[in-house]
Amino acid sequence: MAETIARIKEQLQTVHTEDDPFFQACLLDERKGVQRLIASFRRNQAKQQTLLDQLELMKQYEKEARTQGFQMIAGIDEVGRGPLAGPVVAAAVILPEDFDVVGVNDSKQLNGAKRDELFDAIMDAALAVGIGIQSHEVIDKVNIYEATKLAMREAIDNLDVPPDFCLIDAMPLKYCENELSLIKGDSKSISIAAASIIAKVTRDRMMVAYDASFPGYGFSQNMGYGTKTHLEGLENQGVCPIHRLTFAPVKNIFLAYKS
Repeated sequence: MAETIARIKEQLQTVHTEDDPFFQACLLDERKGVQRLIASFRRNQAKQQTLLDQLELMKQYEKEARTQGFQMIAGIDEVGRGPLAGPVVAAAVILPEDFDVVGVNDSKQLNGAKRDELFDAIMDAALAVGIGIQSHEVIDKVNIYEATKLAMREAIDNLDVPPDFCLIDAMPLKYCENELSLIKGDSKSISIAAASIIAKVTRDRMMVAYDASFPGYGFSQNMGYGTKTHLEGLENQGVCPIHRLTFAPVKNIFLAYKS
């Protein structure tokens, strides 16, 4: 008696290549349900191969650094330059040479559930992770560009293992003895992409917590960015303790309430 479609689907979950004897047997099964499972298997295999190819491509800068003798290669990225509220957060991540977690990419290209999944995988696999956080007060005092650099430097300083080479997203930091700044580095370097995910998830979780303390602005959804809900909250409630007072329209509303 032939295997049921449900049973074949279950067994295909354990198959990794088309050379597998079970897969070869499935090819001989003419039932439409089985043929659909075969087509689905091949699509998933192609998708997985694309992710593996992307992983190898995104290791090119790390590989080049290793050919120059560097071993502890840190990727550095930040999140939170544009919001009207909350901190700017940076992360520095040193990955092992054999890092093999597929799907790591610029955090902006991933949904929240995938970022959370990859956050855990990166934290488990990384040789070292450092976080840097600069508050809205610092941002207002020194400007967002300088605060971002401070957050990146703090993230590097918080690594348990000192890096001997730093790959930095976009911003020349001039803090590491050996460093390379890459435009759109979070889509080119696996280490920077990993840092972008760590920074994004860390900041998002902070903003969700802030939403409980300062309701009415939608922080758990907009993460402090100037969405309609956030702007309406500003109009109705004025500024809260984590708003950036040097950012328009926060500045205008703050001055209006003061007067």
